Amino acid sequence: MAITDQIAQLVTPAVEAQGFFLEEVLLVSPGKHRIVTCIVDGQSSLNMDQVTAVSRAISELLDEAAFMGEAPFTLEVTSPGVDRPLTKPRHFAKNVDRLLKVVRNDGEVVTGRISGNTETELTLSVTEKKEVKEVVIALADIKRATVEIEFNRKESDK
Repeated sequence: MAITDQIAQLVTPAVEAQGFFLEEVLLVSPGKHRIVTCIVDGQSSLNMDQVTAVSRAISELLDEAAFMGEAPFTLEVTSPGVDRPLTKPRHFAKNVDRLLKVVRNDGEVVTGRISGNTETELTLSVTEKKEVKEVVIALADIKRATVEIEFNRKESDK
């Protein structure tokens, strides 16, 4: 089993006990030092206190883990960046009312505001020629979905 899988298996219960999800574990080894990055997410954005608490819990587990060996490591705990693709139903639920760019498996690009989702579908409010229509996309038909950054969203658009 890869060390990233061992880390994920070890720390997932501690992360979930605090009400969060372990999205991914990354490991890089520049020289004799390792950098372990745990990407943690929640139902809403994590604040610094929450990241600190999760970081402590993960650190305690890794310090005691025999598979980490004697090599020194640095632990980084972070939340997913805004550019990280949305892949799970909970990712879409967390971002309801945000502008999303979806690339379908067939290459078609749809941009719209998330108005709802289920375990299998995503609903976007798409504005075309000043007319708003609802577009339902099966999650299985999505190749990539990313949140579009809006710097000047008007109050009437909210």
